Amino acid sequence: MLFGYARVSTDDQNLNLQRDALKESGCERIFEDTVSGAKAERTGLTGLMNVLRAGDTVVIWRLDRLGRTLKNLIQLVEDLETAKVGLRSLQENIDTTSSGGKLIFHLFGALAEFERNLIRERTQAGIAAARARGRMGGRPKRLDPIKLALALKLYHERHHTIDEICQMMGISKSTLYNYLDKDASHVIGVV
Repeated sequence: MLFGYARVSTDDQNLNLQRDALKESGCERIFEDTVSGAKAERTGLTGLMNVLRAGDTVVIWRLDRLGRTLKNLIQLVEDLETAKVGLRSLQENIDTTSSGGKLIFHLFGALAEFERNLIRERTQAGIAAARARGRMGGRPKRLDPIKLALALKLYHERHHTIDEICQMMGISKSTLYNYLDKDASHVIGVV
């Protein structure tokens, strides 16, 4: 059985173009969403997934109507493939019920994975280059070394409360406790 799925991102857009194309392609039932593709909760898509049976085919106007990201789209296609349901995209002329359609879709998936790996490699190289130049990254320390030494000294002297020390240093209790934990682990490491 052919099921159609149509989606527009906003109420300002309308589904007529997609509806007409899906009806013309022979869809017996069309599920619709008027919501961003990035939204996880799409009632029309959920309804569609619930009625699909092995041997059915989902027809969409364009691939971007089914999923906003390539990763999401590939996951949906894998879910359909597991359920033995085909996917046909009218604009891109892809039909996963054929060998050629499956090949093209898997090539898209391979390219997406390649892109993710390149991004990861570039990120790691950038971090390594920054570290080589002395930049450690992360959030800047709240206290400079002199103020930190003073805060630790005040704490260990036990003449001031935690609240007083935090107020003098302009830090929160959790920040002070984090510094105390690091100081304790440093002392333990020295012993």
